[in-house]
Amino acid sequence: MFTIDLLKGQGIPIKSRPGGMAISGVSIAVPLIIATIMFSSYVRNRIIISIQKRGITSFKTRTEKLSDVINQHKSLEKEKSLYNSCLSELRSSISRHTQWSPILVTIVQNVPDQVILTGLEVKRRFIRRKIPQTCGELAESKDDSKKQVEGPRSAGTHINVPVSTLTLTVVAVPQSDCDQAVRDFRQRLLNSDLLGPKLENINVSQDSDTFDGQNVVSYQIDCLFKPAL
Repeated sequence: MFTIDLLKGQGIPIKSRPGGMAISGVSIAVPLIIATIMFSSYVRNRIIISIQKRGITSFKTRTEKLSDVINQHKSLEKEKSLYNSCLSELRSSISRHTQWSPILVTIVQNVPDQVILTGLEVKRRFIRRKIPQTCGELAESKDDSKKQVEGPRSAGTHINVPVSTLTLTVVAVPQSDCDQAVRDFRQRLLNSDLLGPKLENINVSQDSDTFDGQNVVSYQIDCLFKPAL
């Protein structure tokens, strides 16, 4: 509300009061402070978002590089698995060949001068063998028999056991005393400290053949090894 001086024809200014000025100042300062705080928060959030975007970009780049490394690692693991499989097979083969090496050396060292070794072959077959039960298993089977109907029972478990046969083929000219030489060769193998305990028997068969265009006597010597060689 304004007061008008009718003589002067103008309004009379309102006397300023400290309380009113303070209220006016506060009403202006508060929105200004709030606006400043909001602007500062906005600027700070923009900076934080910018930094985080850069960090995300950096992480993406590093992740892409790591994905290549991971793929390479997986590829190397597959190759490692393949190599391990090959090494296991090689070790098994070496083990099988190693156990025959002393036997072959013994045979070659005892081959008579009158004959020529022309063939060497190893065959393997499996036979069923019974493994006797232990005392604990027998006691358990007796307890079980009380609960079951009596019937035929075996005294053990049957398993497949490998049996090997080493077949040698030798030839000799008919004029030489080859029959006696082959018999002596057979006996030496049976009496060998290395082969004797491993052999079940040695069978020898004779036939006529040709070797280098010459008529010869051919002998097939089958060395029968005991099971589980």
